[in-house]
Amino acid sequence: MAKVIAGATVSLDGYVQDAAGDYAALYADYDELMASGYMKALQDETGAALMGRRTYDLAEDPDGYADGYEFQVPIFVVTHHPPPVEPKRNERLSITFVTDGVGAAAKRAVEAAGDRDVTFIGGADVFRQLMAAGLVDELAVDVMPVLFGGGVRLFDDGPPTNLEKVSFTEVGVRTCLRYRVLREA
Repeated sequence: MAKVIAGATVSLDGYVQDAAGDYAALYADYDELMASGYMKALQDETGAALMGRRTYDLAEDPDGYADGYEFQVPIFVVTHHPPPVEPKRNERLSITFVTDGVGAAAKRAVEAAGDRDVTFIGGADVFRQLMAAGLVDELAVDVMPVLFGGGVRLFDDGPPTNLEKVSFTEVGVRTCLRYRVLREA
C-alpha cells in the first residue's frame, strides 16, 4: 500500500516562506535539484501527489502542470472552491480538486498511487492538517542554508510526534532528511 510522504523545503530556522511571503531562497538550487538523482528517485517512487490550493495557484498557467511539471502523476488538490475551468491533462497527469477535506484527498491519492507512494507537494496549512489527522507515514524535509528569521513555519502547533531516521542525503548545499512517523501501538 502507498505511503504518504509529506514535507517541504525549509530554511535552517524552519520556515517555508519569509516574513514577506517569499520562498525563492529555498529554491536557489532549483536546476541542480531537478537534475539530481535524489529528484529522479522521488519521481520514480511517486504514484500520486497531494497539494494545497495556494500551492496549485502558484503556477502562472495551470495548464503548465500537464506540459512539464516534475511529477507527471495524478494530483489531488485540497480546496474549498475548485477553479471554474479544469486544467489541461495528459495520459499520466490529471488534477482533481477535492472539496471534502484532507482525509478524503489523501484517501483518493493513496488509491491512485497503487504500489507507489503519495508525495505531498505543499503548503504549510495542508501539511499541518495531514499531520494532525495522523495521515503522514514519512516526513521528507529539505533544509537550505538560509535563515529567514520569521515567516511561515512548517512545524507550528503540531502534535508531538516520534520519528525514526530513514535517510540523509546531500544535494549540493541542500540537506535532505527523511523520517518515518512512529505510531503508538
